[in-house]
Amino acid sequence: MNYDIRTRDASAGDAEALLALYDFLSSDNERCPLELAKTNISKIYQIDGSAVLLGEINGEALTTCTLIVVPNLSRGGRPYAVIENVVTHPDHRGKGLGKAILDAACARAWRNECYKVMLSTGSTRPAILSFYESAGFEQSRTGFQKRRLPKRQEESS
Repeated sequence: MNYDIRTRDASAGDAEALLALYDFLSSDNERCPLELAKTNISKIYQIDGSAVLLGEINGEALTTCTLIVVPNLSRGGRPYAVIENVVTHPDHRGKGLGKAILDAACARAWRNECYKVMLSTGSTRPAILSFYESAGFEQSRTGFQKRRLPKRQEESS
C-alpha cells in the first residue's frame, strides 16, 4: 500500500502527541511532564542541526525520533549524529513510517555534514533488529553504557 507519510520538525505545540507516542516506547517508560517536554523540545533545537522529527498520515502523529548533532574534534571537525527515541504507533507499524522518519533524520544529518549517524537499541527482538537493518543501519560496534537509572525490563531479558 502507498501511504502519504509527511515528516516534519516537531514543535512545542506537538508535545502532547509526542508524549502519547512515547507511551509505546516501553511499558515502564516514565512520562515526561508536559511543560518539561515543551521546554526540552525547545532546548533540542538550540543544538545546531538537531531536531525532534515527527511523521504523520493525514495530520495524525504516528512516528517520531530525536536527532542530536554533536560537534566533534576528530574527523576533520565533522560532527556526528545520534538518533534516540524511535517509536511508531503499534497500530501503524509495517507501513514504512519508521523507515521514513529514520530516512528524514539521516538526511538532516548528512545536510549538517555528519560523518556518521548512530543509534542503539536495548531490544534483542529479531523484528526490531531486522527493522533497523532494513532501514540501512548495520550492527557493527560494541556498545557500552553506564546508567544512573535502572535498566528497562526489555533490556534485562
